[in-house]
Amino acid sequence: MFKLRQKLKFLPLVALAALSCQSNPHENRNEEKGNLQYIDPTIGNVGQLLQPTRPTVQLPNQMMRMYPIRQDALDDQIRNFPLLIVSHRLGEAFSIKPAVKSGDLREKMTYDTDLEITRPWYYSTYLLDDEITVEFVPGKKVGYYRFHFPKGKDKQLLLGHYNQGESNWSFPSDHEMQALETYHGNIKIYLYGEITPISGKEQADVTLLNFDHTTDSLIEFKYAVSFISAEQAKKNYAHELSSTSFEQLKEQGQQAWAEVMNQIQTVGGTLAQKRSFYTALYRTYERMVDITEDGQYYSGFDNQIHQTDRPFYVDDWTWDTYLAQHPLRTILHPEQEEDMLNSYVNMYEQRGWLPTFPVLFGDHACMNGFHSTIAFLDAYRKGLRNYDVAKAYTAMRKNATDATMLPWRNGPKCELDDFYHENGYFPALKPGEKETVALVDPFEKRQAVAVTLGNSYDDWALAEIAKELKKEEDYHLFKDRAFNYKHLWNEEHQLFMPKDKDGNWIAIDPKFAGGMGGRDYYDENNGWTYAWQVQQDIPGLIALNGGKTNFEVHLDQLFREGLGRSKYEFNAKFPDATGLVGQYSMGNEPSFHIPYLYNFTNSPWKTQKRIRMLLDTWFKDNIFGIPGDEDGGGMTAFVVFSSMGFYPVTPGKPVYTIGSPLFEKTTINLANGKKFTLIANGASVQNKYVQHAKLNGKVLNTPWFTHEDLLNGGLLELEMGSKPNKNWGID
Repeated sequence: MFKLRQKLKFLPLVALAALSCQSNPHENRNEEKGNLQYIDPTIGNVGQLLQPTRPTVQLPNQMMRMYPIRQDALDDQIRNFPLLIVSHRLGEAFSIKPAVKSGDLREKMTYDTDLEITRPWYYSTYLLDDEITVEFVPGKKVGYYRFHFPKGKDKQLLLGHYNQGESNWSFPSDHEMQALETYHGNIKIYLYGEITPISGKEQADVTLLNFDHTTDSLIEFKYAVSFISAEQAKKNYAHELSSTSFEQLKEQGQQAWAEVMNQIQTVGGTLAQKRSFYTALYRTYERMVDITEDGQYYSGFDNQIHQTDRPFYVDDWTWDTYLAQHPLRTILHPEQEEDMLNSYVNMYEQRGWLPTFPVLFGDHACMNGFHSTIAFLDAYRKGLRNYDVAKAYTAMRKNATDATMLPWRNGPKCELDDFYHENGYFPALKPGEKETVALVDPFEKRQAVAVTLGNSYDDWALAEIAKELKKEEDYHLFKDRAFNYKHLWNEEHQLFMPKDKDGNWIAIDPKFAGGMGGRDYYDENNGWTYAWQVQQDIPGLIALNGGKTNFEVHLDQLFREGLGRSKYEFNAKFPDATGLVGQYSMGNEPSFHIPYLYNFTNSPWKTQKRIRMLLDTWFKDNIFGIPGDEDGGGMTAFVVFSSMGFYPVTPGKPVYTIGSPLFEKTTINLANGKKFTLIANGASVQNKYVQHAKLNGKVLNTPWFTHEDLLNGGLLELEMGSKPNKNWGID
């Protein structure tokens, strides 16, 4: 691929676009504004092993989301079209399916990817068997479908539901529709819509609408949804759709995306790099989503309707998003980040705990750790404090002292948590030892090492917040707990290893032990990945490794260490650990910061080498272009930062470390009206190494700059070359 890219540099743009892009031949991207032309929602639509990305059509951070229901981009049949994606990877509501004859909701519709147009604000596909063209555009709480039927054929729409529970469709008139679907057992979703006049309908197991075949071949259906009431759905419709045409809604959506995509301007880089970068940026706006309706919102945290004067956001998976997505938002949309953190505080008020994965129905307790604490600290230290800071601290402290740390559980602590608080580590079971604690999830297990490391970081963040708020007693309590990670460092293996309740090491193979995903001891990854999970105290981790030299040697070995078995055997047990380079897993979130750790050694040039290789290898601009579960912006925020040339290794510290920019010039238009500019003179596929640097005109000899430097509209200038300057950046 390196040689191919060398050749591609010399091709004319038209030929390069033909080789690189997979855009629809019927779509004129030249009409799109600025960076919109580079977005391709089909990138990553085939997963490495697990979930693919989805070509989501929505407005930035808004609750109306849609994509066709199919397995992935290799599936040439669509099951149906949802009227609403309720939550990222957690379900849909209200299905619709066009047909030219009496159809069945279970029948799939064959399509051709080359006849499909997928843009963030517009979707169209051609159904081959029935010769129907389907179009869709989203608003904030509304959607608009157009179905183009072949002339002279019957025209039908089949309406269904995705969820169990009370559901119905009703028709106040021949051109009005109302619907109800029950989501997640108790949440009512309401719909109001208007449609081309219906000539007949049948309602049994499925609702079938017929239209006069002598009329125009176009059937239009525009609708609004609400989590509050049927009346509110109708109000949402009036707000956005009553006098808005399909083309007007499409134009509004395109403009909304243009505003956020053009906030970061780039010069240079290959077409493929721009496509990967701006598509990654688009994906960071998939979550969280604003579910506020007309100054109120439904909360699944107490099943109540609440009045509000600011947005309420849900759908966040903090185990993934605290690393880069939340920090990226503190740069691009600080007020929005404050609204999201304010939503977390509201969730605490309503439920009594800070959530880990807040979604529409409440806390979808997943993974491990209370990493919202880190997001709060990161925002606070960047000056984002427009929420009840005192209440947020109370919530974080309660999670740290009274909540269970068990993976995929929320609520009060258990005996394992008490053990942790007394002994400073989560106890593990020996291989074959039977679980005795009923609260432990039978599949997710104890994840004893991962839990210890994750909560050490969380406690560090809480200690730092306590220090900021001058809570000295709490500061010392949680500061001490922040060093709990040291209890599990095994000198012999030079890795973090499990201990039993008696303090004895458990002899395991850290590459492969722990059952599916290593969950007895680690989580989705093995001990080699978790050897670096101490972002909060990198000097302490270096000391455990025996100093900078040994630390660098161990980093090198991570990328070179073999699996010790076949890929078949390894992947069958660690399906989340994808995008492998040695033992390094690019496809899973705990690995993101690891290549940047070379900046803490005497060889920062190795960060530059590794980052370029990882971006070029695993983040291609095609349907295979994401190495793992993207999780709604969690992974692609890494791509955005790394492509620009810097990364927040330790969220909670307002500092960025320098990597290797893909572009010759990157300009971020900040919310305060200033611009942060990073110039990488000579940057190219070959020129990936930093030769020397200046920050605001002054020589910069260390690979760091601060959030304050960025926010003040700083200028970072890097001279790039094809060979490393091994003397630059040594701290």
